Amino acid sequence: MLNILGRRNSSNVQKVLWACDELDLSYEREDIGGEFGHNQSANYLALNPNGTVPTLIDNGRPLWESNAIVRYLCESHESHGLLPQDVWSIALAQQWMDWQQTILAPAIRPLFWNLIRTSPKDQDPEAISTGRNNTEAALRILDGHLSRHRYVAGEAFSFGDIPVGVMTYRWFNLDIQRATLDNLERWYRQLTTRQPYKDNVMIAIT
Repeated sequence: MLNILGRRNSSNVQKVLWACDELDLSYEREDIGGEFGHNQSANYLALNPNGTVPTLIDNGRPLWESNAIVRYLCESHESHGLLPQDVWSIALAQQWMDWQQTILAPAIRPLFWNLIRTSPKDQDPEAISTGRNNTEAALRILDGHLSRHRYVAGEAFSFGDIPVGVMTYRWFNLDIQRATLDNLERWYRQLTTRQPYKDNVMIAIT
């Protein structure tokens, strides 16, 4: 049995839950972080010294960093097909996972925090506008890639789609104006047909 420590409304926790359900893995989850707290407790910091979520416990061994957890789960359950069959496609999947962390997440973070986590009277219109523009610019890069590929690593869904898929749900469901990005929208519609995506990502953004 896997144990996942982290609140369900965290985008990083959602990556891991989505991967687990795609892989048909059994797990138990405990609410940690955000309104639930406990992520700065001595017990939790002994598992994850960053105090972030999620943390995966597998046979008593802790693993943190959401993308690393997703890769670990998929690499240790290859028969389920989320791990591409050739090294180039694996590298492409990892490329877009890293891009989500270094480019897309920093772009959308101020947009999310102002629109969702900040009261209207305290919102920063300039930060919202900058976040929207930066996120759109990043997603145009992904849209261009998807004009040549059905999924981020090629023609088949893989673990590389999971981190960017979580962020894209937020983009399409925040109260903002969005440019038409046909390839991104086609890919996003494909994700919305997957039950694990519906169950773990397509929930209220809080």
